Amino acid sequence: MAMGSSRSAVDLRTAADLDVAVRIGSAWREMRRGASAAVLRDYLFGTAADALDAGQMDTLDVLIQQPAWRMSELAEALRVDPSTATRSVQRLVKVNLAGRHADIDDGRVVIVCATDAGRRLHKSIDVRRGEVISKLMSAFTPPERTDLADLLTRFVQRLDQVVDDLPRAAG
Repeated sequence: MAMGSSRSAVDLRTAADLDVAVRIGSAWREMRRGASAAVLRDYLFGTAADALDAGQMDTLDVLIQQPAWRMSELAEALRVDPSTATRSVQRLVKVNLAGRHADIDDGRVVIVCATDAGRRLHKSIDVRRGEVISKLMSAFTPPERTDLADLLTRFVQRLDQVVDDLPRAAG
């Protein structure tokens, strides 16, 4: 399906739309929770007590993108609230994958960066992720790979829009 193709309303009362929605939902669930997800997570992030979880890896992914981050900027880049970013950074600091210090210009501001150990770990995980993605992509023709990338990108963008429009839970 090309990016510029026409879009139509989805009616989950129709068998065709419901079937596709169920298939997408099942695939999404299996990617998140299926047995292969656990094996993949262990392969990528380790199984020892110091293994990273997906949120910590997300944080490390962002941290290595630039030499240093203000905590507020890091939270924004991660698209999480500052307390969530702080918890993830605390775990990375505890295992020497990130460092944290006060900004020299404004002591109230916390600066975070990946340590050399964090950069090395990230590089080794990135190599394993590359191997997995390469093997996954080999199941598709080059045009299908492009279509899949385009569709997944659009799916995530639409997910963000849908989430932005959801009513917020009462605090």
